[in-house]
Amino acid sequence: MKKTPLMMRKNSALWVVALVLTLASAVYQRVTGPSYPARGTVTLGGETYRLRLERTHLTTDDQVLELPIADREVTGEVRWRRYPTSEAFRTRHLERRGDVLEARLPRQPPAGKLEYQVLLTRDAEQQLFPARPAITRFKNPESMAVLIPHILAMFMAMMLSTRAGLAAVTGGRVGQYTALTLVCLIPGGFVLGPIMQEQAFGDYWTGIPFGWDLTDNKTLIALVAWVLAAWAVWARKRGARWAVAGAALVMLLIFMIPHSTWGSEIRWDEQDQELFTPPPD
Repeated sequence: MKKTPLMMRKNSALWVVALVLTLASAVYQRVTGPSYPARGTVTLGGETYRLRLERTHLTTDDQVLELPIADREVTGEVRWRRYPTSEAFRTRHLERRGDVLEARLPRQPPAGKLEYQVLLTRDAEQQLFPARPAITRFKNPESMAVLIPHILAMFMAMMLSTRAGLAAVTGGRVGQYTALTLVCLIPGGFVLGPIMQEQAFGDYWTGIPFGWDLTDNKTLIALVAWVLAAWAVWARKRGARWAVAGAALVMLLIFMIPHSTWGSEIRWDEQDQELFTPPPD
């Protein structure tokens, strides 16, 4: 059937909606995730400073903490300890490098975490930032040849899923979008994703039945939803259109769960305590 101008405009509008929803969910997932930098402000001596603490770092080097505070009357220290543990916090003085206060957090093994915060002082004023310690996780470098295709495949799977859901509720054809969603989701989430995780943390899969990593588990839930929807479509089941709409809604909701939530981490209380020996201050 030849597409009319009205049909083409409708199709274009639905693609725009799918793209906007996908971008919005990707941004939300990113900024609410545990690896997004801790940001905020402190005020000392009448000056307000914007601070940013990283919450992910590579195992190849210590994590450098840099605070852009030009006032030379401001000094401070960083308080840190392994996470999760109940051990005492260690402290390290912030060293001045021109207009920047700097310190280093000792690098950790893959999936090792530290929690840390800074105490800044100017005369009698003190500011603790952030109020709740930031948690940083260390990981091995990932290959761009795996990371970039993984991100692109998952983005396309999300957008195609959303477009399929829109087609389902507006009376459009859903078969092609259903197939394309699985074509992107399976290699992106179950081939490239595990390879990337093994590079970063040494494990291919940490979801069910091996763990509770929400990134792995939500990908598994999305696959189940879309396999069931595809079966309904290809078997011409009554209600197949609603199965597609439901799968698209499931995928949209679960992919708004912050990335890396309940991700790989060393349980220090279950590990040899000699895994980590801090250098002397």
